[in-house]
Amino acid sequence: MKTECKRWGQTLLAGVALTMTVVLTACSSDNDDPEQPQVTDPEVTYQGNVAYSQGILFNQGTELGNGAQNFHLTGDVTLTKGTYLLKGWVYVDAGAKLRIPAGTVIKGDKQTMAALIVEPGGYVEMKGTKEAPVVMTSAQPAGQRRPGDWGGLIICGKAKNNQGTQQIEGGPTTIHGGNDDADNSGIYQYIRVEFAGYPFDTDKEINGITFGSVGSGTTIDHLQVSYSNDDSFEWFGGAVNCQYLVAYKGWDDEFDTDNGFSGTVQYCLSIRDPRIADTSQSNGFESDNNASGAETAPFTTATFRNVTFIGPRTAKNTDFVNTSDYITAGSVFPNNGSKLGRFQSAMQIRRSSKLNVENALAVGYPVGLIVDGEKGNTVKYAREGSFSLKNIIFAGMDVIGTDKNKEYEDYLYDYATQSEDRSQLSFSHTFFLSEATNKVMEEAELKLTDPAGAGQNYCPSVALSDNNGGYIGAFRDASDNWLDGWTNFDPQNTAY
Repeated sequence: MKTECKRWGQTLLAGVALTMTVVLTACSSDNDDPEQPQVTDPEVTYQGNVAYSQGILFNQGTELGNGAQNFHLTGDVTLTKGTYLLKGWVYVDAGAKLRIPAGTVIKGDKQTMAALIVEPGGYVEMKGTKEAPVVMTSAQPAGQRRPGDWGGLIICGKAKNNQGTQQIEGGPTTIHGGNDDADNSGIYQYIRVEFAGYPFDTDKEINGITFGSVGSGTTIDHLQVSYSNDDSFEWFGGAVNCQYLVAYKGWDDEFDTDNGFSGTVQYCLSIRDPRIADTSQSNGFESDNNASGAETAPFTTATFRNVTFIGPRTAKNTDFVNTSDYITAGSVFPNNGSKLGRFQSAMQIRRSSKLNVENALAVGYPVGLIVDGEKGNTVKYAREGSFSLKNIIFAGMDVIGTDKNKEYEDYLYDYATQSEDRSQLSFSHTFFLSEATNKVMEEAELKLTDPAGAGQNYCPSVALSDNNGGYIGAFRDASDNWLDGWTNFDPQNTAY
């Protein structure tokens, strides 16, 4: 048989699952052809012993996925370094493995709402490096990229959540959850996710990166989410530990925790675009135990350490006004049905959450803290000391605290009795300052700099020390710049 190069343009009937076991090569010959798998569907083409359709797993601008809404990867695949187009919702099924090497670029297709979804029992290695991160970005040309151009990255596992099992947010069919808090969904290191969050239906955007019941056996570090059309990062249950996360100019919340998430997250930076906020009111932390506020175990008890929030009202945004006349999304308005709103708080803890925060710096939000008692018993837990906020600096806030969602005045309000007392400060304010290690400062006192060129001053010139030999915020000082090399603060104009 003569050497033959297959054409990269075959189509696949919707719902066909393919088994992929080796890296694709461009051509095959009599001398090195492996045994061909049995082909029962004439629309499926094989190159070597890798099945593909419309260019699945091809380098330099060809496609990962079949272009249908749902494609299931069931085998063991290692990509070669290159540029790929992700089409449709590509599920890495239970038992399947996908390895994506450093320096690979995956462009999400807008028309098919592309997303990569790791199912419980699936395993993905995205092992980028500081010098060569893995980039998942919009397939739109430079200068034309917008929030919500594609779906995003969803990682699901078999760890506990307080719903038992549940469907992942955003529309994919994945059911996540179980009893294995040590479950392992793979290795995710040095990754950028840009312009994700396609709103395929009202209030059903996929987040930049979503974690559904992900176990502590999973490795998560050095991830940047930029211009997400929903939350930058959201955890639904699970026990995964994460380090070195960057949320850059997202639409809704930065770090959203739900359904019993119990992991530890350390070293996080958030930088807001003052012209982008969600209709639901954008927060740094938005933390629930569950949507109803029910006291269901396991509780959301995650601990966040060494976090820096740079909000919309900073020394570089002196013209900021928290109204829809100002918050227009500017040049990155996606015109996709997503609705703009107002900024709210650096930290909103509500609905029976017991979120713990240590060594955090928050600058320039309308509200510092909301201990929200509208649903559930978070206020009671705060009074009982069931969670802690310590070694936290608020700077440049309009008010230190409020007790009501979507309220911007600092006065005492009790949801249980529906009563208010405007002569007293909010419970949230007094709770924050009842911890002796928490402080209120002026932004100028912090002496922040911008060593990575992020467009906002975020890093202290001299460490903001706590009383235990540690430091407050995501960076000790400008020499501790863990952003160096792998982050990108201008993905809109980057040539990929």
